[in-house]
Amino acid sequence: MTDLVAPLTLTDEQRAVVERPWDARVLVTAGAGTGKTHTMVCRLNHLVGHPIPEEAVGADELLVLSFSRAAVRELTERLRAHGGAARTVRPKTFDAWALELLSGAYPGTDWSSRSFDDRIREATAAVRKGAVEVSAAGVPAHIVVDEAQDLVGDRRDMVETLIDVHRESLGFTIVGDDAQFVYGFQIEDRVQREREAGLFFDWVRASFDDHEELHLTRGFRATSTDVREVLPFGDELRSLPSGAAGREAAESIYERLRLLLSEQGGFPAVDDELFLASLRATRDRVAILTRDNRQALKVSEILHEHRVEHALRRSAHDRSVPSWVVDLLGATEATTLSENRFRSVVASVSLPEGTEPAEVWRVLRSVASARGSQGLDLGRIAPLVRQGRFPEDLADPVRAHVVVSTVHRAKGLEFDRVIVLTPPTVTELRAAHPDVDMPAEARALYVAMTRPREDLYHVTAPQVRMLRRAERGDRVHLTGRKAYQRFGVELRGGDVDHTAPFGDALAPAVQTYLREKVRPGDAVELRRINPLPAADGQSPRYEIVHEGRAIGEVSEKFRKDWYRVMKINRIWNPNWPKSVVGCRIDSVVSAAGPSATSQAAGLGGRGVWLAPRVGGLGRHVWACAEKETE
Repeated sequence: MTDLVAPLTLTDEQRAVVERPWDARVLVTAGAGTGKTHTMVCRLNHLVGHPIPEEAVGADELLVLSFSRAAVRELTERLRAHGGAARTVRPKTFDAWALELLSGAYPGTDWSSRSFDDRIREATAAVRKGAVEVSAAGVPAHIVVDEAQDLVGDRRDMVETLIDVHRESLGFTIVGDDAQFVYGFQIEDRVQREREAGLFFDWVRASFDDHEELHLTRGFRATSTDVREVLPFGDELRSLPSGAAGREAAESIYERLRLLLSEQGGFPAVDDELFLASLRATRDRVAILTRDNRQALKVSEILHEHRVEHALRRSAHDRSVPSWVVDLLGATEATTLSENRFRSVVASVSLPEGTEPAEVWRVLRSVASARGSQGLDLGRIAPLVRQGRFPEDLADPVRAHVVVSTVHRAKGLEFDRVIVLTPPTVTELRAAHPDVDMPAEARALYVAMTRPREDLYHVTAPQVRMLRRAERGDRVHLTGRKAYQRFGVELRGGDVDHTAPFGDALAPAVQTYLREKVRPGDAVELRRINPLPAADGQSPRYEIVHEGRAIGEVSEKFRKDWYRVMKINRIWNPNWPKSVVGCRIDSVVSAAGPSATSQAAGLGGRGVWLAPRVGGLGRHVWACAEKETE
C-alpha cells in the first residue's frame, strides 16, 4: 500500500493504538482508508523496539495473522520499508500458520493433501493438545490479527482457541471493521451467516474484562471528494440490525451506494475503445472489480482479446512458488550455504524487481536453517515446496498495472484508480438470485467503492448469463440455451500436473523452453492426448500446448472436476472436445517432488523443476464442424 502517512507521523487515534504495552488486549475498529496498515507497522515497531528493554518483545515472539496472501504481502512490504526494529516480523495467513503448526506437530503426515478447512480444524485440535507450547516458535507474547471481521466458522474457532488456551500469557491487537465483512458467504446457513457478523469481536468482549476498544476514524486513502462521500456509509453498515430490519436497511444502503457510483465517470462497455486505450496507456495501479468470478473471467477474456496486459487475481487459497527457486537450487551443488556463499550464488539468479537478496536469505534461513551452523540447508527447500509450506512473503508480487479481481479478492488492498462493474438494482438482484444476501451485497459494494486513492469509475458489466457454476463443486463453465450444452470450462492455477517434470526424455528441453519462452498472458491450448478417459470419473488426458509445443499436462484434479461439469446425468456419457482454447499462462512456477523423480528426468537430484500455471475461460473445440455448429 502507498504510505499516505509519513513513517513516523501518527494521529492521536493511531498513537493510542501503537503505544499500548505488549500485554494489552486491544480491539481496534479501523474504517476504510484510515491508515490501518501504517498503524499496524508502527505498532509492531513499538513492540519490538520499545525504548525500555524490559517492555520490548522479540520479533520471533510476535504472531501476525491476516486473511489473505495479498494482505500479508502488502503488510510484509510495508514492514520491510518502514518497520524499523520490526522489519523481520513475518506475517502469515491463517491457513499458512495452521499448516506450519501441523507440520511441526505431526511431521509424518502429508498435510498438503488435506483440504484447507480440514487443516484448520486439525490445527484447532492441536492447539487444544498443547502443540503451540512445544512448537519451534513457542507461545507468542503478542498476537496481531488483521481483517478480524472476516474470521468466520472454523477459522474463527481456531483463533479463539489459540487466544483462549494461552490467555494468561499473551496480549493481542485485533483489527477489523464490520462494515467490510464480506466473507460471510462461507457460511451456508443464512441465520448463522448473519450471526457471524461481529461474532469474533463479541467473543473477545465477553471473554476479556480488561480489553480496550479503540477506533481509527480519520480517512487518509481517498484524495478526491467523490470517493470520500462513500466513507460515511461505513457507520450505517456497522450498525445494521439483525433479521428483516437489517435486510431492509441494507437494501437502502445498497441503492444509495449504487446511485453514488452512477454519478461518477463511466464507460459504456468493457470493450469500449476509449476504455481499452486508457487501460493500455496507464502506468498507475488500476483495478477492475467484479461482483463474482464469472464476471472476472469474462472481463479478463475481453481484455486479452483486445491486447490489454493485466493480471487476474487468484483465489486466497491459490498458492505458488516463484520460478527463481529452481534456478537457485540449480546454481550450486552444495548442500549448505553460508551467507557469503549464498550471496555469490543468488547473484546469478533473476530475482523479481524489489526483492533483496538479504531478505531472501533471512526468510529462507528462518525455515531451512542448517543444523548446528549459521548456514542455509538447501535440502530442506524442496520439501517446503512440495508440502505447500514455502514462505508466502517470498511469492512473486503482482506487478501488472491493471488487475481484474472480484471484490472479495481485492479485500484489504488499495489502488490508484478503481473501476467497478455497474451493479444491478435490488430488483434485478432478487430476480437473478431469489435468496440474495442484501447485507453482504451492500458491504461488498462499499468495499469496492473504498479501494481507490484517487478516482472511482464504473463500466457496464458484460453479459455472463451463459457462465454458470457447476452444481457439484464451484467451477465455472460455459453453457448454452439447452441444459446439456457445454461450450467451455474455467481453468485455475492448480489444473496443471506438478507431480513430475513434463516431457519424459525431453524434460530438460521443456525446462529451457519454460524459462526462456513462456510468459504470463501467453495463450495456450489444451490438446487431447487420447480419446478415452484416463479413469472412471475423469476426462481424457490433455496436454498444454504453447505456440505448438507441449509444455505440460492437466492434473488429475482438473480431469475429475471437468468430468463433473460435463456429466449431465447417470446414463449420458460426455463427448470430449479435441481441444480447449482461450486459456492463458498465469505464471511459470517451481514444483517439487522426490529427488529420484527429477534425477530420472535428467534434471539433477534437487527434486525441483519448472512448471506452468494456467487460468482463464477455456472454450471447447470439437472434432467436427457439426459439433462446433451445435
